[in-house]
Amino acid sequence: MIKEYVERGGPVERNGKKLVFGINRHRGWQIVKECAERAGLPKLVNPETGRVHSVSPHKLRDAFSIMAVKRNDSGDGLRMLQEHLGHHSIVTTMKYRKVAGEEHREWYDKLWNGDKS
Repeated sequence: MIKEYVERGGPVERNGKKLVFGINRHRGWQIVKECAERAGLPKLVNPETGRVHSVSPHKLRDAFSIMAVKRNDSGDGLRMLQEHLGHHSIVTTMKYRKVAGEEHREWYDKLWNGDKS
């Protein structure tokens, strides 16, 4: 697929900027929002603030990052996620380790009750 992409000309240059897919950031956001609406995805509600958000590229990035950390929160997993996201500092990546109340309670119960599951 990459070879085909390059053969067709690769990135498009507009106003001195190279656009990988020939669209700007705003159009990319619109496409994600339209696809989410067509797929019937619900609005996203922040559990801490109650604020309602539309699906967006940023929210998808956050959701991917949180899922990745839940699957592998080892030092190596966080380092690979840091590289994938392009973060200069691991501290930025570490924000995705924030644990929800129920997960914290489960962790605490396992720690003190000796549950190894």
